[in-house]
Amino acid sequence: MKKLFSYLWPSTRRFSSEINGILEVTYINGKKVLDTKNANYSYGSLQKILEIGLTKVDLNKVDNLLLLGMGGGSIIKSLRETFDYKNNIVAVEIDPQIINIAKAEFAVSASEKLQIVEEDAFQFVKNSKDQFQLIIIDLFIDTEVPPIFFGKEFCINVSKLLQTEGYLIFNAGINLAKTSKTIETVSTNFGSDFQFQHYKKVQGTNTLLVAQKGSL
Repeated sequence: MKKLFSYLWPSTRRFSSEINGILEVTYINGKKVLDTKNANYSYGSLQKILEIGLTKVDLNKVDNLLLLGMGGGSIIKSLRETFDYKNNIVAVEIDPQIINIAKAEFAVSASEKLQIVEEDAFQFVKNSKDQFQLIIIDLFIDTEVPPIFFGKEFCINVSKLLQTEGYLIFNAGINLAKTSKTIETVSTNFGSDFQFQHYKKVQGTNTLLVAQKGSL
């Protein structure tokens, strides 16, 4: 009955986060979505954007996947249910409130094949010694990617964690201005080992960067 009513009268629950401000879980058209004040975080347009990125990589070659910025876990569900990815996922999320929401509202919680790490992604990639065949970067605070995640130190540390011939998906921005240097900055900071494909205005809004390491 609640699902039926959601088509007629969407309902919203609000949660306070010290990092992301007010988070909203809305039950609309038979499904829940997670939003901030100005952006969809999970289970809406963002999920579709990252799914498009996943079609550009060969998941059959991925045994260990790193997700930087878990949100409500929508891309984890996409990986499991849409792409039938059964291997290991390490999901890094800085906001404990979002981790709680993912578990309570969207049934995404740690398991044998899903490690959820509450940590700043910048520090995680700086300190981790693990290797991955796919790294997904989706590090927004509301509508903005903090500039530190375009910087050289972050890009170098991410590169060290990615195996040769591994894949990178970087959700790099929303409605980037024509004068934006984001794509050029990221491409330069990751270096010549990466050949980036740029996908602008994905779902009408986002810029996705997809690359394979050492594919030259």
